[in-house]
Amino acid sequence: MQSLSLRQTSISKGLSYLTIMAPRNLWHMRSNFLFGSRCWMTRFSAEIIFKSVSFRLFGVKCHNADGEPSENEDLLNNLLTMGVDVDMARKRQPGVFHRMITNEQDLKTFLLSKGASKEVIASIISRYPRAITRTPENLSKRWDLWRNIVTSDLEIVNILERSPESFFRSSNNLNLENNIKFLYSVGLTRKCLCRLLTNAPRTFSNSLDLNKQMVDFLQATCLSLGHNDPTDFVRKIILKNPFILIQSTKRVKANIEFLQSTFNLNSEELLVLICGPGAEILDLSNDYARRSYTNIKKKLFSLECTEEEVQKFVLSYPDVIFLAEKKFNDKIDCLLEENVSISQIMENPRVLDSSISTLKSRIRELVNAGCNLSTLNISILSWSKKRYEAKLKKLSRLA
Repeated sequence: MQSLSLRQTSISKGLSYLTIMAPRNLWHMRSNFLFGSRCWMTRFSAEIIFKSVSFRLFGVKCHNADGEPSENEDLLNNLLTMGVDVDMARKRQPGVFHRMITNEQDLKTFLLSKGASKEVIASIISRYPRAITRTPENLSKRWDLWRNIVTSDLEIVNILERSPESFFRSSNNLNLENNIKFLYSVGLTRKCLCRLLTNAPRTFSNSLDLNKQMVDFLQATCLSLGHNDPTDFVRKIILKNPFILIQSTKRVKANIEFLQSTFNLNSEELLVLICGPGAEILDLSNDYARRSYTNIKKKLFSLECTEEEVQKFVLSYPDVIFLAEKKFNDKIDCLLEENVSISQIMENPRVLDSSISTLKSRIRELVNAGCNLSTLNISILSWSKKRYEAKLKKLSRLA
């Protein structure tokens, strides 16, 4: 009988496992199984091995002498040598450290070949340790599938550096391939898919049926609202809200109905809203959206705003619905205390994007620069830091 090629496997003594010569797929042997011996050398035929041994490669875990899960010391040493933040990795996915078989060296070799630096690789593993359980074959196949969307290896490396989960969360390459084909088939462009891959990678971990359900629902909604280009409608919503495909159709439907009934929108107005500034509201829990709007009305009514003014305020900046009750109220109160009028706030709702500390410091700086808040366009309070500082410098010179 032909013998199977053997290789040496070293396992730390602290784990109460053997150092043996064995086939690559046969590791899981306790020392007490071989009469308490500390070291054995053995040879198995391929026929005996494949008839008697069968287990999932990544299901093999380390155990100590008492049968409790133990960390793989060789793995720990390898990761430390690679510069991985082991404490961070352990907190995020501790189960990885109990595996006997991992592929950290293969992962390192693969990513280096794609242009990743050692520092980036260490960061990826630190934040998403399960990456080291992927086989070279799986990595290569998944990379090729991503290249159907992303134009270069370096771009993929950059995505992995920002969000390693996007690539390593699932190992189901067939599901990924089917979802890519489907999303292209319904008219989504490479730009759309790249946005999904970067911002909402769970879209590609969804079952194909789930993605089909959402696309079918969006297309049906488009037609029911009198728009005759469902492909364009779906593309616009996804570009505005890349998370839409990982929501339930029930949630999205409830939020569309909430927007239409609350703001008395006709079909055309509703289409413009959900394809544009209101697209992200479709993600929210419907209960949260309703509670938030109720609080906005209550607060603004207390400041003598009318129903029409409140609706105009929210429709001009739907993101205000994302603000929690206390945060919304505190920001309004902060601005009023600094002698900003409610009419100024209603005309410039984006100022509520800024934190309370930013609002206070900028108002103080503007007053010191000689600005009159009652006549100032307060949109400056929500400008980017660079743009704001340039304007403040100019105002200070004029003072």
